[in-house]
Amino acid sequence: MFNPAAIEVTDVPSLSHSIDLRDTLTGSTIRLDSSTEKRVRVYVCGLTVYSYAHIGHAKSFIFFDVLRRVLVAKGFEVTFAQNFTDVDDKIINRAKTEGVSPSALAEENIRGYFEDFALLNVLRADLYPKATDNIDEIKAFVAALVEKGAAYRAQTGVYFDVSKCSNYGKLSKVDPEQLQAGARIEPDPAKRNPADFALWKFSDGDPAWESPWGLGRPGWHIECSTMVHRYLGEPVDIHGGGEDLIFPHHENEIAQSETLWGKPLARIWTHVGLLNLADEKMSKSLGNVIGVREAASRWGPNTLRYFLISNRYRNQVAFTEEAVRNCNSNWALVEGAAYELLHPAGVDRGSPSGEFARCLHAFDIAISNDMDTPEALLQLVGASRAVNRLASQGNLGSATAASIIPYFRLMFDTLGFALPQTGTEEAEAIEAMVRRRAELRSKGNFEAADKIREELIARKVRLVDRKDGTIWLKVETIE
Repeated sequence: MFNPAAIEVTDVPSLSHSIDLRDTLTGSTIRLDSSTEKRVRVYVCGLTVYSYAHIGHAKSFIFFDVLRRVLVAKGFEVTFAQNFTDVDDKIINRAKTEGVSPSALAEENIRGYFEDFALLNVLRADLYPKATDNIDEIKAFVAALVEKGAAYRAQTGVYFDVSKCSNYGKLSKVDPEQLQAGARIEPDPAKRNPADFALWKFSDGDPAWESPWGLGRPGWHIECSTMVHRYLGEPVDIHGGGEDLIFPHHENEIAQSETLWGKPLARIWTHVGLLNLADEKMSKSLGNVIGVREAASRWGPNTLRYFLISNRYRNQVAFTEEAVRNCNSNWALVEGAAYELLHPAGVDRGSPSGEFARCLHAFDIAISNDMDTPEALLQLVGASRAVNRLASQGNLGSATAASIIPYFRLMFDTLGFALPQTGTEEAEAIEAMVRRRAELRSKGNFEAADKIREELIARKVRLVDRKDGTIWLKVETIE
């Protein structure tokens, strides 16, 4: 977070109260307005935790992180839930391969998720429900569907009968009559219809739970419907995830939830386009993934965030190193401007806040238009260029910086950027190196002083020599 706590500001700008979001179900735009409805409930489908998160996942989770920040900045009271699927065939199969229990594997990858996305400054959800914490509720949901006549027991488990759902396919626009087993649905001769999907899978292996129908574990889709009902209630205001979840996952959630409860599951369905690598969907099964931790280390967390929101969220995006490098250049502008505002060294010649108010207004228009993050980024970059121009002209004094900071900070924070931080020990080590360099320079030993500067650059520390001394900045980008 951009947080120049030592600088007092009196002018506190804000964003408008409303945002328009495109609904996948209807294809229309739906407006949310905090002046008439304060509370917003968001449910995002999270990871199936059989392995680590990759940057394809990050594209979706960072978008929803920015959406949440925008909603808060617009005055909404947001309850944000993101589940973990911690019981699934993929988890069970991977655990067997690695010789560990499914629960141990799931918990390890959940810990990894929190570590990875902390690097990217993704806010913690209010709720992280797990399937294994909701087994009794899942069984009750399945029992209610069976009692209603919308589900049946077969040889391999309990299935939802899609023929009982008159509008099945309304989200994905699929025709259930055209579906064949294996076409993103579960092939099983025990099913009445190819499109029927498992609510409860019979199994006597670990993990398994007793149920009225037999020992087994829940199907994937019933988990999210159950957790939405238990923790948020229907309809949630925004339900979303990657576009690969539209069918069958979200389609099946709608079928089972709306059949049982008789009301919409969500007001707005929001789906994020996939990230592609080498013209293919990024997928662990294809072996073409780049882990979040690896990417953050290689390109920097802010550069990665910048890249992942530099296209409209609904678009599929091709990952290339050239595109990331271009984003790194823009991030360097933003980062440099943030530090100029934190350490102003010029004189005050009038207040340029009007220019930055116009940037913020254009930013608000963009972000309110179905989360047009590319245009919002352009406004932040434009504001950064203006800050850097003032600094280079010597016109960025402390009062001028104080008048600019509220506008800059609102854009910076809303997009979820965060300046690199240093721990106490690292900061003390850097301070010692800076002092040593100053001593060497005062004695005319510039060669040794330059070696210290090179060591600091390797630590991603930029030095700024001024008349009153040297300041150091922990940066993501060293030009």
